[in-house]
Amino acid sequence: MTFLSDRQWKRVASIATFLVLCTALTCFPLSLPGQTPVAATKGPDASAVPPRQSVGAGSANGNLEYVIDADDVLEVYVLDVPQLSRDYRVSPDGTIMIPLLSSPLTAEGLTLDQLSAVISTKLRAAGLVSHPHVIVTIKSSQAHAVAISGAVQTPQIYPILGPTTLLDVLSQAGGLAPDAGSTAIITRGSAAIQTSWLEKGSGAAGPAGGTIKVNLRRLLATGDPRLDVTIYPGDKVTVQRAGVVYVVGAVQRPGGFPMSSGRERMTVLQAVAMGEGLKPTALQKKAMIIRRGKQFPDGREEIPVNLKKILAGHAADLGLEANDILFVPDSASKQAMRRGAEVAIQIATGLVIWGRY
Repeated sequence: MTFLSDRQWKRVASIATFLVLCTALTCFPLSLPGQTPVAATKGPDASAVPPRQSVGAGSANGNLEYVIDADDVLEVYVLDVPQLSRDYRVSPDGTIMIPLLSSPLTAEGLTLDQLSAVISTKLRAAGLVSHPHVIVTIKSSQAHAVAISGAVQTPQIYPILGPTTLLDVLSQAGGLAPDAGSTAIITRGSAAIQTSWLEKGSGAAGPAGGTIKVNLRRLLATGDPRLDVTIYPGDKVTVQRAGVVYVVGAVQRPGGFPMSSGRERMTVLQAVAMGEGLKPTALQKKAMIIRRGKQFPDGREEIPVNLKKILAGHAADLGLEANDILFVPDSASKQAMRRGAEVAIQIATGLVIWGRY
């Protein structure tokens, strides 16, 4: 029989004490004052349904709930019933048809939570699912979208499920196009707002009807939140294109040049510079501005321009307006000199057709 030394007995006792403390801490976890003891960690519960966040939770107004419209595409998930979990399009009469149910269910006018409850009740009543857990989410909606057109990089219809801002919408469209003007026109979709969004407590969803004009140049320069207006589903946003000035005739690069980059006006010298200067054969004293409009006799006005004096600083640099044509005759073409205005208009029309600006 082997006897342990005193040193070995002390070591065994220390190990035994450590094991007893570990067992005690596992069975009776410590808790700090004001805390509840933490239970042992369990694995995931397959019957637990994760809470569904309301659509548009990131919107400016958190107390708005999505209300289903006709033609919406809904994603319905029934736990453990893959035969019923799929996409459903709301019919024009506002209903959806769930397989194995005897009649269609009304969806239009309900919130997503309300439709979830209706589907659960119908499945239970039909004896199809004893304890149904149903989650309904919105997949796409034509009514809950905003149409962005005009001078943006990607004009099209973008789905939005909640109120957003003008800058966010422009960002979705890829930003402004090079020929964008300084004005955005917002056309309110009153029907979409009034039928699709309910603000709890007031019954209103925001301004309905009418149009709003926003100065984009000021908005982008200052970031004024008053100009970054709220955009609602059903609205239409149109970014106006900048006016175009056409420079034709004896210039190095004839074409149409947008009055972009915040310019609302352009001068004759600026237009000549955009045309990369005059040709050596240019008749500088015979240039003209052709301004079209119904208010002028024959539908146009011809304004003589002496480029030689303007370039020498002996005459004022005339201002141009949108759709003006600056025509510089060429001494090499006598026919163009005789038919100056008509030729210039024809050339400018051709530039529009071929999109040379």
